[in-house]
Amino acid sequence: MSKATVVLGSQWGDEGKGKIVDLLAVKADVVCRFNGGNNAGHTVIANGVEYDFHLLPSGIMNDKCISIIGNGCVVHLPDLLKEIAKNEAKGLKNWQERLYISDRAHLVFDLHQEIDGLIEGHKGKDSLGTTKKGIGPTYSSKATRNGLRVCDLMHDFEVFEEKFRSLVKYCKAMYSNLSEINVEAELERYRQIREQIKPCVKDATFILNNIFKKPNQFIITEGANAAMLDIDFGTYPYVTSSSCTIGGVCSGLGIPPSYIGDVIAIVKAYTTRVGLGAFATELLNETGEYLQRVGKEVGVTTGRKRRCGWLDLVVLKYTNMINGYTALAITKLDVLDGLKELKIAVAYRYKGELLDSYPASMKILENVEVEYKTFEGWNQPISDCRTFESLPDNAKAYVNFIQDFLNVPIRYIGVGKDRESVIQM
Repeated sequence: MSKATVVLGSQWGDEGKGKIVDLLAVKADVVCRFNGGNNAGHTVIANGVEYDFHLLPSGIMNDKCISIIGNGCVVHLPDLLKEIAKNEAKGLKNWQERLYISDRAHLVFDLHQEIDGLIEGHKGKDSLGTTKKGIGPTYSSKATRNGLRVCDLMHDFEVFEEKFRSLVKYCKAMYSNLSEINVEAELERYRQIREQIKPCVKDATFILNNIFKKPNQFIITEGANAAMLDIDFGTYPYVTSSSCTIGGVCSGLGIPPSYIGDVIAIVKAYTTRVGLGAFATELLNETGEYLQRVGKEVGVTTGRKRRCGWLDLVVLKYTNMINGYTALAITKLDVLDGLKELKIAVAYRYKGELLDSYPASMKILENVEVEYKTFEGWNQPISDCRTFESLPDNAKAYVNFIQDFLNVPIRYIGVGKDRESVIQM
């Protein structure tokens, strides 16, 4: 029996999950995506070439590895094919033989993407800052049970056609300002797409469960977004539409909890988030601008600048409680090289009272007072360090404090953008 190594974002996303998955995927037999769609963005640099993955699992570059898009994902097939073509031009090969798309995954259509924009526009100043990739409306279709799945497209096109016409009719009734949809053109488009993806469509749940029964299989499950964007446990309503936490692994792939082994939390050495929502440690000053500039904090999917702030261990303590991390991977520690002083958030107070846990209310979160632990910076480059011992003493102190506070061992420390720029503990 094999166990899954789960890689989760522990903050608001953009922690560098793709890089750690890529590092692990060199030896992986299977890499799975269990949630979200192409609203996520993972950047991987291998042999000097930068790859951007949005829906493709980050292990797709390992030509000996199976990559699975699980049933918990939502898939815009035209965008997936564009993503494949873009990465083929950079060196991706034989993807038809190694990419498995669950026949239970729901399909994102152009009309979902347009609805996403209409909903955001209607909200005005209260918009959520979504990627407008149609993710939320597709999960809504899934919940209202008029969504279409990959199996509908593959197994009986007449059924697919009937369901698609019904979905269009429903959406036009719900959104009167929806653009006119050329249903016949869309159906013809999907007839062609159907043939292109046919080799990849599988009963991924059945296949994956059988793989787990074999010994010594290295199986990685890769989460999109992050714990603080989880639909249940994130900073609601400024969240995504899927489960980004450990429970989403089981529901998004169809595997039992007993199959889960290591749970690796990806922790950026400071905090960022894209879009609106409470952000207690945000820095609206020169230090925040420094982190944004040096860290190149621009969204892979949206192109928006990320908000930046100090590392928040109140957030990490909360997400650790939910996910049960067995190891940490600290990323982008080198971005802090040029700062003379560093801070880490260790507690929140509200109206003078120390909070026991991370509050659900946005009103409280927007008004908390943050207590910090202050550290001296190391003021020297660390990108050439390959052992913990070679790090400056002040960098060691910063990292050790995180480990001791959370009582979770650190396994990886990222000190640069390349695949090789990682200290393995």
